[in-house]
Amino acid sequence: MSHYTDALTQLGANTTLPQSPEEAVLERVPNPQPGTLYTVRFTQPEFTSLCPITGQPDFAHVVIDYVPGDWLVESKSLKLFLGSFRNHGAFHEDCTVGIGKRIADLLDPQWLRIGGYWYPRGGMPIDVFWQTGAVPQGLWLPDQGVPSYRGRG
Repeated sequence: MSHYTDALTQLGANTTLPQSPEEAVLERVPNPQPGTLYTVRFTQPEFTSLCPITGQPDFAHVVIDYVPGDWLVESKSLKLFLGSFRNHGAFHEDCTVGIGKRIADLLDPQWLRIGGYWYPRGGMPIDVFWQTGAVPQGLWLPDQGVPSYRGRG
């Protein structure tokens, strides 16, 4: 009988960073607690991408919360997927919503939200939020814990 990790291509292997989000392979594993209402959180405090106009680096603190259905995202594949944005030119809104949609398409979770807390570009921070729907009733959902940008204040 095959173990569920046998199909994974990156976990436990020497894997290079994909050159683009399109090349990145997101993988999933079965949820060991199906039918249980719980939150999974991934935090990427040093997310980077490129401005699609100037090519200058953009930086964000990204927080992903989701309530699993039948699947969990495999964390190494998620790390590589997020890292693949460092050479990718896109606006903040496209990066944030695109990440959320790609994960939601892979997992079909009960619920997912993503917060992209972007550092200033042109002197103005841009925060982007997306979620798949209403928060499930009875879910304990902590605040994402990222304060609004206050500069040096």
